[in-house]
Parts: sequence; C-alpha cells; structure tokens
Amino acid sequence: MRIRKILVSQPRPKSEKSPYFDISEKHNVKIDFYQLIKVEPLSAKEFRAQRIKILDFSAIIFNAKQGIDHFFRMCEEMRVTVPQEMKYFCISESVAVYLQHYIQYRKRKVFFGSSGKMPEFVAVLNKHADEKFLFVTPEVLNEDVVNALDNSKISYTKAVMYRTVANEYTPKENFDYDMLLFFTPLGVQSLFVNFPDFVQGDIHIGCFGGATAAAIRESGLRLDLEAPTEESPSMTMALDAYLKEHFKKLKNDNK
Repeated sequence: MRIRKILVSQPRPKSEKSPYFDISEKHNVKIDFYQLIKVEPLSAKEFRAQRIKILDFSAIIFNAKQGIDHFFRMCEEMRVTVPQEMKYFCISESVAVYLQHYIQYRKRKVFFGSSGKMPEFVAVLNKHADEKFLFVTPEVLNEDVVNALDNSKISYTKAVMYRTVANEYTPKENFDYDMLLFFTPLGVQSLFVNFPDFVQGDIHIGCFGGATAAAIRESGLRLDLEAPTEESPSMTMALDAYLKEHFKKLKNDNK
C-alpha cells in the first residue's frame, strides 16, 4: 500500500524550515502533526502527599523545560520563595536558558550538560556531589535517566510535579493514516485509548527510542521503522530513508 498520509505524534514544528516539510514535498506525502499525549499538573495537595519540603534542598535538577514550568508553578501555589542561592542543574543548554523565564540567569548557579546526554550531565552533577538535589519529574520517568542518577555520586530525591496522560483525538479529519510515528510509550498507549479497536493491517508504524519500540511490540503491533540508528540518528533522517525505499519498492513491483 502506497504511503500517502503520515501522522507525526508531536506538535507541529514552529519553523517552516523543519525537515518534515522537505520530506513532505520530496516524497509527495501529507504529514499531519497531533500530540496523542498531554501534560497535566499535579495539585499542591497531591505534591504535599509526597512529604517533600523544597527549601530542604540546595540544588534542583531539570531534564525538561516542562519541569521548570511546573517547579515554579508549584512554588507559587505553595507560596514558597526560592532563595537566590539555589543552584540549578539542567540536562542541556537549551533547558538551562529556559530558566530565564523565571530567574535572573547567572552562570555561578546554573549548570548544564555539554551534549544533552545523560553521561555528560552526570559528570557535571558528580562535580557537585555535596549538594542536596531535588529532581523535578513527571509521574512516569524514563528508566535510563533514573539508572544514570542512581549510579552517580549524588544524593537526590524525586519530586513528581506533573503527569502525562492520553490526549483525546479531536481533529475533524478521519484517522485514516498510512503511517504513524511515535516518540513515547505513552503515545502508543494513547492510540488504544482513543481507538480501542485499532487494527494495524497495512499501516506502517515507526518510532524513536528503545522504550517506545518495546511498547509498540508489547502492544502486538508490527514495528516497521525504528530510530535512531547509526545511519539515521534522527527521526526525519530515518523517515526520509524509509520513504525512499518504500517508493523504490513500489516502482519495482509495478514494472
């Protein structure tokens, strides 16, 4: 079956220079964007049940911009004034820069990993092992992140401040895609929440990340495209290569 319409289960890129738009034009396919998951905040009451006092900690760990939003939201709801000497450790520079929405950015109290990957980030954390860390997390956390922190030299406490849940599929268009691309295990779960009787059939399914790939297979679905790989480190590169082979095969089959 020819791939004509693809659903990318992420928000539409803000820049028109996104590789997705180049792929759409290059292969003459329609690409739609729709998040199958959404983030909900925990209430102050739910947070208090964790018996965590934010001011007992000297440093905060963020591995996503969402964590920053929910940390300062929770502080406001609980009327907690974060001291100026609080230190912030971020998975990447882009996450660190996002702190400027809430604090006066100073290099002496904001630290981040050089590559956005956990090994480099853990190396930064290990240099400050004397700090008492609070790690702002969603309700469901990537096990690789937890394992990396558990094997580090630091002492930390997880503080759940938000959760990711299935997002109702509401577009007026029919869910008639020839290919679905997933980026989280929860996105795969959301597919079945929205469409309990979903049958894959000839629909191509692709994903990014090992945990998402495992969730797809555990759901009894056929995984046709998995990224990242050495040849295709990004989803867009993997999708471009997959479509190239797909249309090449169709052409050969029609000879």
